[in-house]
Amino acid sequence: MPLTNDFPTRLIDKQMNTHHNYDLIVIGGGPAGSTVATLVAEQGYRVLLLEREAEPKFKIGESLIPATYWTFKRLGMLEKLRTSHFPQKYSVQFYSRTGKASSPFYFFQTNPHESAVTWQVLRSEFDEMLLDNAKEKGVEVQRGIRVREVLFEDDTATGVVVQGVNGTHETRNATVIADSTGQRSLIGRQLGLNTVEPNLKMASLFTHYEGGYRDEGIDAGATLILHTEAKDSWFWSIPLPYNRTSIGVVGELDYLLQNRRDTNGRLDTQQIFTEELERCPALKGRLEGAKQLFPIQTTKDFSYRASRIAGNHWVLVGDAFGFLDPVYSTGLFLALKSGEMAADAILEAFEKDDFSETQLGSFGPTFVDGMEAFRKLVYAFYTKEFSFARFLSQYPEHQGGIVDILSGDVFRKDVTHIFPAMAEMCPLPPEVPLG
Repeated sequence: MPLTNDFPTRLIDKQMNTHHNYDLIVIGGGPAGSTVATLVAEQGYRVLLLEREAEPKFKIGESLIPATYWTFKRLGMLEKLRTSHFPQKYSVQFYSRTGKASSPFYFFQTNPHESAVTWQVLRSEFDEMLLDNAKEKGVEVQRGIRVREVLFEDDTATGVVVQGVNGTHETRNATVIADSTGQRSLIGRQLGLNTVEPNLKMASLFTHYEGGYRDEGIDAGATLILHTEAKDSWFWSIPLPYNRTSIGVVGELDYLLQNRRDTNGRLDTQQIFTEELERCPALKGRLEGAKQLFPIQTTKDFSYRASRIAGNHWVLVGDAFGFLDPVYSTGLFLALKSGEMAADAILEAFEKDDFSETQLGSFGPTFVDGMEAFRKLVYAFYTKEFSFARFLSQYPEHQGGIVDILSGDVFRKDVTHIFPAMAEMCPLPPEVPLG
């Protein structure tokens, strides 16, 4: 469809020039962008990656799941991760509202391969590792460059308008534009593609702690998911390097933020965090003696998805296409996997000389099917009457299916067999196909 630009093109100054023709321009240097850029450049194509941050930046979304192994293998990243100081992750463990811990869901229960072990990462370092790897594989990486808009001729993407460090604007052209701008979702916003999931409007408050209690042995690197007493919110606990632990609380937006303002409309996020921690004694006990390292930060974790994953000469990857609630640590996996799948579609497009929406979006249905498996498990988690312990007590034959989804094996195995039984214990959402 024709583009109605929100960006005031008339304000682009006279110093704007048209140059730099590339095979692929990737907007955004996060894991999705690094992945698609690396895999395309590795095949000899000219790839430009534009990252707006001049230096590595703190981010949450620090936990990997095992299925990322296969993308890392293609990227040539496994040995770099093995020799890193990132804690190894063997499992995820859930704590009930009463503080009772489930048995750990060990990924090797269904997967004897070395891919059953993954990592907990400090994002500033991890993202930089991926960008360095992209450079090694031939990607031209430019930092401190803001992409102001994607240029279209009718419904075909032709290039981008960038603003450099000196404030001047110029256009850069490419055969394909990959949008990896995260929740900014540059193309999604320009074309009005994004739809928020109405039942998953969440917010999170988070920080890092130094010190605190960690379990021993292979459980030291586990992700912990802990319910508060009334199950109105939940905490994550993710062990990181430097004796740090990432701690965050997630709840419905109205509960966690909107209804907690004082009479003057002010929001004390530290107080809210502390109040929620008091309602989670299992976690509070683990943090005794630990030091909070920086003030509480806030984000709105609205789950959303674009109605299209690609168009003529453009494609969306990572959070630019969609974001799913953080409870199962799927963000990095879906970013990496979408980057990998998009790269394969782009490479095939060059082989066929076909850059249509049909070709560039050919991976979309498969990718969305995988997202849907996670989405259904998210809905089960947020059903107060549902518990995995009770579900597996009634349906022990589905233990493997749960572990497969938590491991990210949604593209390599059929995991849908667990959902008819799960639907008997909690409402599951209808699937939302691509438009």
